[in-house]
Amino acid sequence: MEIYQGQFGEFTVDSDDRRGVIIYRTGLAVAASCFATGAILVLFNNNPNIYPLLTPLYTCFSIALGVSLLFIHIYMAALHRALQAFWVIGSIAALFVAHTDPQPFAVTVYTHPLTILGIGFTFAALTGIFFKEAFCFNRLETKILTPLVPTLLLGHMLGILPLQWERALLGIWAIFFVVFATRKLIQAIPPDIGDKSVFAYLKAQQKEQPST
Repeated sequence: MEIYQGQFGEFTVDSDDRRGVIIYRTGLAVAASCFATGAILVLFNNNPNIYPLLTPLYTCFSIALGVSLLFIHIYMAALHRALQAFWVIGSIAALFVAHTDPQPFAVTVYTHPLTILGIGFTFAALTGIFFKEAFCFNRLETKILTPLVPTLLLGHMLGILPLQWERALLGIWAIFFVVFATRKLIQAIPPDIGDKSVFAYLKAQQKEQPST
């Protein structure tokens, strides 16, 4: 067990901490792989028979993202819960869309852009991860992905992006998502755990607050 000096005292990094980081990163890797596979199918294959394949890919992407959101380390508990709530709302919306339209899920979302108002919450949670990683680790790919994701989704929903721009943004998203997930896999584990003394301090502060 390793001992580190934090802002509010010493803390240790144990096997459970490391396991949580590994699960977080594995979820991101699976999500990125599913997203990139779907993007490749859309961008490089004009056969409509591929559209039904996007549904299980999206399902796997969403589940993997949800797992990562369970294990991500964020100092602000309210923000952590908000990202998880976004994922839940987006997942419920996706289930609703998938079961109320006979078309493949991806076709429904593409041809009915207002569905993004619901499933977009899932991508808001993903954007939250990108923002957190950009803030904590100053990664170029997450600085690009943080504005890119809402730009593409909102641009399509509002009908203001030409098709070629949408395809280009989708390709960039897929590439940098894979780059991000790959770099997370080879990053040292302790930085993803963060300063546990801060978590302990914030938890103690919450307990000291008078109940209303």
